[in-house]
Amino acid sequence: MATILSVSGSPSATSRTARLLRHLDDRLAAQGHEVIPFDVRALPPEALLYADFRHPVIVDATALVERADGIVIGTPVYKAAYSGLLKSLLDLLPQYALAGKTVLPLATGGTTAHVLAIDYALRPVLNSMGPAHITPGWFTLDKDITVGDDGTLTVAPGTAEALAQVTDQFSLALGGRPTLLAATG
Repeated sequence: MATILSVSGSPSATSRTARLLRHLDDRLAAQGHEVIPFDVRALPPEALLYADFRHPVIVDATALVERADGIVIGTPVYKAAYSGLLKSLLDLLPQYALAGKTVLPLATGGTTAHVLAIDYALRPVLNSMGPAHITPGWFTLDKDITVGDDGTLTVAPGTAEALAQVTDQFSLALGGRPTLLAATG
């Protein structure tokens, strides 16, 4: 199966975006893919702040992107666009870092007013990096993602079904098999 890099562009340690991605990672792994979780916030600030292309963590991040067959990119929406943290990483990757890759863009946010952030902010940047295919993405409202006291994630039923569908389409585009898992969150 495919190797998938699952990138969280959230700067928050308690990010719903990152938790949602890890939830979807489990679904993709159950379909036989190797999934590598990657939180941009874990990178040292100096590597991003000073745009040091030769910093070892940027070199390592670039190698992870090169190794992956598919990339899931998740971001919270701030000011109708993807996070600045994600932008910093994308700016440091080579121009055609996504060449030949299949990409699934995902976003989370507090209002449906930001639902087009994927298509009008994130997708053009991803497209400029030369992917073979960008699958349909999904915007999830923060209110549809609940984290329990024990850390368990629950996704509202309608949203869980939609996320399962876009995740499965992404998996199939990578040569995955249809899921046997329920779409519950």
